[in-house]
Amino acid sequence: MTQAAGDPSDAGIIATSSSPHAQVVPVPIGRVTIGDGFWKPWMEANRTKGIPALLAQLEEHGVVDNFRLVSGRKKGERQGPVFTDSDLYKWMEGAALVLQSTDDAALKKSLHSIIDDVAAAQREDGYLNTFFTGELAGQRFRNLGSEHELYCAGHLFQAAVAHYRATGERTLLNVATRYADFMAANMGAGKIEQPDGHPEVEMALIELYRVTGKKDYLDLAGFYLKKQSYGENGQISGHAVRAAYLVAGAADYYSETGDSKARQAAEALWSDMATGRVYITGGLGARHEGEAIGERYELPNESAYAETCAAIANAMWNFRMLGNSGDAKYADMMERAFYNNVLSGISLDTTHWFYVNPLACFRDYQRSPWFGCTCCPTNAVRTLAAIPGYMYGVSDDAVWVHMYDSSAMDWRLGDGRKVKLEQKTRYPWDGRVEIAVSPANASEFELRLRVPGWCRSASCKVNGKAVKLEAKPGSYLAIRREWAPGDRVTLDLKMSVEMMASDPRVRTNLGKAAVQRGPLVYCFESTDNPEVDLAGVRLSGGSFTAKFVPDLLGGVVTLTGKGEQPSGGGQGPLYRPVDVDRRLPMTRVTLVGIPAYAWANRGNSQMIIWAPYKP
Repeated sequence: MTQAAGDPSDAGIIATSSSPHAQVVPVPIGRVTIGDGFWKPWMEANRTKGIPALLAQLEEHGVVDNFRLVSGRKKGERQGPVFTDSDLYKWMEGAALVLQSTDDAALKKSLHSIIDDVAAAQREDGYLNTFFTGELAGQRFRNLGSEHELYCAGHLFQAAVAHYRATGERTLLNVATRYADFMAANMGAGKIEQPDGHPEVEMALIELYRVTGKKDYLDLAGFYLKKQSYGENGQISGHAVRAAYLVAGAADYYSETGDSKARQAAEALWSDMATGRVYITGGLGARHEGEAIGERYELPNESAYAETCAAIANAMWNFRMLGNSGDAKYADMMERAFYNNVLSGISLDTTHWFYVNPLACFRDYQRSPWFGCTCCPTNAVRTLAAIPGYMYGVSDDAVWVHMYDSSAMDWRLGDGRKVKLEQKTRYPWDGRVEIAVSPANASEFELRLRVPGWCRSASCKVNGKAVKLEAKPGSYLAIRREWAPGDRVTLDLKMSVEMMASDPRVRTNLGKAAVQRGPLVYCFESTDNPEVDLAGVRLSGGSFTAKFVPDLLGGVVTLTGKGEQPSGGGQGPLYRPVDVDRRLPMTRVTLVGIPAYAWANRGNSQMIIWAPYKP
């Protein structure tokens, strides 16, 4: 891989162009233009509504004032939990990521005002935390296991890196490096050795190392990783967000150092997660207690936790694993999380959020504009702003298309050759993807197109001529040829409706099915099925008709099929012999499904994803 160019905007979400063990390097956000497709409305709503609304909430609840109190710019009492600084930092990162792709003068002004308040609160020695001030100033790092000072620091570092890449300005980056220098001087072997109870700073220190070249930051991240027990038994457990962030940090560490233990642990934990502990929506976290992942196959629906932050962490983890390996299974998992659990946590107008994302709900449940623990909303705004940076990658002589959406990429291969791609598609509503390939000069390289794991069959043409498809579902189709400006590629991914079953050890789904089309998991919401008893309905037949409805929920494909429910309201004995149950009269019903991410956007409602299935 070549060294990254001097322009800070030339770095991707993670800057791995100089990382010796990275296989695929992300294309920078600013080099990707989002066209009129699926993600543009989400990103525009996030920029114009979600980010301003969340800043207003952060101001109203004293989160920004906490910094002004420390600097003396304002008088009063600190508000919010001990870790609330991280919420403002995530908002700042989201704003900076928007500025990497959009010239928004008003947003830039707001962000720079916040940066000024944050910088003014930094102590002379570099320390920065609004909780440990005044009488508590002498108790810094008293309980890293639960008070999360380093977690807050990590989000500061990530915000600073994003702002530097957006603007080239070092104001916030200097704040971050002063704090990181303070940490490196006071933490590590023979100093303060306790890691933070909420992993996150590991990823952030490594990214700060990638920007500055200061190896102390990489070494400190490695120290924290080795101090925490993960991957020892190949089983991922505990707090879902923390577990995924920690392994994402291990993946980052491997890309820089080649540490085989870090890679082996990350791969083993991924396998354990993917084969027994992840929801069909890409969500992590079965238990409300401890926001924990739970045992293998412990995946309840109505009581699922599936925190929005955990799905985001899952996507971040898989993105790093993808970069280290080029294995499409990681892109598949990343896509599953983005299109389902992550988006479920965000209202269509991006101003209300879910913290918890159940897979069945039989009570009134609505997104909220604010939570006392604001981690999910602030995580959501930075994630939506970063979407362009997840779409494309490059290696020495290949361009990789990880995600499909109407968009354009203008970047260079790892060996420096310039190339442009332009995608036109209605994905995820349609599986046809048209790509115009335009290298600066005719040259030979590979175009790698992901054939998603959900796709049973695919076909491809280059300039109208069929290409022999050697890629299986869940891999990349590598097309190597001499490309010339104006070449056209057409990829057709068969997007059929699938009835999905669980491993029988997922006891809550035994005898049930979920409906999926393309990357989208579907649900049945009471709003579309007012006469259906969702708690008692059964799917029957498995045949669904897909129809795009442009004026519904921002434009979605609905699925219409058949089901049945007990006649007469299902009255009868609570328990009865199986042969009697089989003879109970049933009423046929028509079921309308919508993408699961879009539920609860039309007032109070109920919904299910997994339902009893009668073939």
